[in-house]
This record gives sequence, structure tokens and C-alpha cells, in this order.
Amino acid sequence: MAAVGLPLRELLLTILVAAAITYLVTGMVRSAAVRSGKVAEIRLRDVHTQPTPRLGGLAMFAGFLSAVLLASQLPALTRGFMPVTPEMTAVLWAAAAIVFVGVIDDLIELGAVVKLTGQIVAALVMSLLGLSWTLLYVPLGEGTTLVLDQVWSTIVTTVFAVLLMNAINFVDGLDGLAAGLGMIAGGAILVFSLTVLHDQGGAVSAYPPAIIAAGLVGMCAGFLPHNFEPSRIFMGDSGSMLIGLLLAASATSASGKINMSLYGTADMIALLSPIIVVIAAVFVPVLDLLLAVFRRVSKGQSPFQADRLHIHHRLLALGHTHRRTVLVLYLWVSAVAFGAVSFSVIPAHLATPLAVGAIALAAVVTVVPLARRGSVSALR
Repeated sequence: MAAVGLPLRELLLTILVAAAITYLVTGMVRSAAVRSGKVAEIRLRDVHTQPTPRLGGLAMFAGFLSAVLLASQLPALTRGFMPVTPEMTAVLWAAAAIVFVGVIDDLIELGAVVKLTGQIVAALVMSLLGLSWTLLYVPLGEGTTLVLDQVWSTIVTTVFAVLLMNAINFVDGLDGLAAGLGMIAGGAILVFSLTVLHDQGGAVSAYPPAIIAAGLVGMCAGFLPHNFEPSRIFMGDSGSMLIGLLLAASATSASGKINMSLYGTADMIALLSPIIVVIAAVFVPVLDLLLAVFRRVSKGQSPFQADRLHIHHRLLALGHTHRRTVLVLYLWVSAVAFGAVSFSVIPAHLATPLAVGAIALAAVVTVVPLARRGSVSALR
């Protein structure tokens, strides 16, 4: 993919500013939280052993906001902002709303219903201010594209955003896990957005998802040095729900406007890539969420009932260390997300073996502890 005409330097600057501001502000938030005694106590389902400050989401939002404000002043990126498109304004207000809810929850532990209500409000804000699914492709038969009216557009966008906010919130159980997954998933959506920008000659619709994804990648990268095991601060619900919202925003912006029924079946894989990339980017956290809900409901429990049976808990039980569990999950998300996005960047006959090889590698790395355990047993 040629770099000619792409705002690569501007997007890189956006990433760097988000990372730098997040990194610096995280230190200040941590210091203030320790001085005020706002630290997370140990719960039965937790894997950390020391009380640790929360509220990292405040610093992440500061980094994202700073990066977006900078991007709005860069001539190469102004097509992603008002008055050309309302999407960046919508995502900023929605992000502010979800961080507000998250900070309150980090401080006083909101009930599940209250938190869910806050998530719905933030998603509605995003949709009603102009960032919504407008087209929905149904790949049945010869394929058809549904044009969504305002009501259905709002419903689809809200459900999608709430699902992703809860998925990232559910998977935020190990140091560095949610931030790393957010960075990888955001990177995959950024690559896809750049592909669309290149292929469509700078289409206005591809600027917002690229800017959102760049800000997401930067803020997660800036937070990770503070959060990777052993963590010195947690992002809290304010951070995990922010990552989920921004993933939903970038995915919706990248995927909800392309009328794929106008194209022939020969291009179907490439044309479906926005949806495939979005699904792939959030595959692990969404799978974890769905399994958790099914597991709890089947036992007659609330779907919000906490337990120690998430995917990361199972990897720990296999014999992976804390850090290796996080790295294994990074590998799975990278393999699936970038494997999917490769179909929009290179020909399918090259992308297919690369994607299959990456997934096979992730599978092998996952079962390494079992192989070692078998070898030790054989020696005995």
C-alpha cells in the first residue's frame, strides 16, 4: 500500500501525543490516588496481591482528548471534524460521559444496573450526535444491504457499543491485558482505515475511524508502562469502558457506511473486511463475555456475577505465568485481527496462509505448558 496521499505523519503524531500525555498524566493520577487513599482492595476474583490505585481511565481520557484536539488543528486531518462530519464531536462527548460514569464507579462501586444505564446513555449520546451504523450488510443468499432509519441506527449502535464496553470491562483482569488488547485492536482498525483512505482516494468517511483508532492506540501505549505486570495503577472501569467505547466508535465509523451489495461476489472477502476486522479485533473479549454470561445464567446466577473462570484465569490454570498469559492473549488477538485485516491489504492467496500460520502459532504457544507438563511426567 503506497503511502502517497496518506496522513501517516499526522496520525503518527496523534499516536505519540496520546501516548506521551497519557504516560505523564497517569503518574500524576497515581500519586494523587495514593495520597488520598483511593486504592483498589483485594477481591476474591483478583489475581493481584497488593492494594493498587485505580482511576487510570482519567489519564487515558486526557491523552485521547489531547491527541484529538491536536488532530483537529492539523490540516491533513481536518476532514475528520466539523463541519465536514460530526463523528469526532460525537465520540468526544460520549467518551466524556462514559469516563464520568467510570470514575464514579471506581470511587464508590456503582451497582450493575446503574452502570449499565450509564453505558447506554453514553452510547445514545454517540449515536444521536452523529456516529451511527447507517448501513448493515446481510451476507445471505446474494447479499443485501439494509438502510437503517434513525431508530434502528440508534438501537444497533447502542447495543454494539454497550456490548464492547462490557466485553473489555470483563476481560480487564490481568495487569496490562485490557490496555494491550485495546492497542492491538485499535491498530488493526487503523490499518484498515488507512487502506480505505488509500483505495478511495481520501474518502471523508475514513478519517474519523483512523483518528479515533490512532488516539486509542496512543493512549493504551502510554498507559501500558504503568500497568504491565507488576502494575502500579489500574485503569479501572473508567479506562476499560473508555477502550470499549472507542473500539465501538472506530468500528462503527469504519464499517457502518459501506454499501457492499453494490459490488460483485469476487470482491466479497475484501468488501466484508471492515466487518471481519471489527469482529476479529474484539473476538477474544467478546467470546470471553459471551461465555461468562452463558456460564453464569446456566447456573442461575446474575450475568454480572464475578468469578475466576475467564479466559485469562483458565490460561493461568494451564500453567502460564501472569506475564505469559497476557502475552498469549496479545498473540491471539494479533493473529485474528491482523490476519483479518491482511485480506484488505494483500491478495487473498497470500493473506490466507499468513492468517492460518499466525493462528496456528498462537495455538501452539497456548498449549506449551501442557507439553512441558507431559515431558516432566514422562521423565518421572
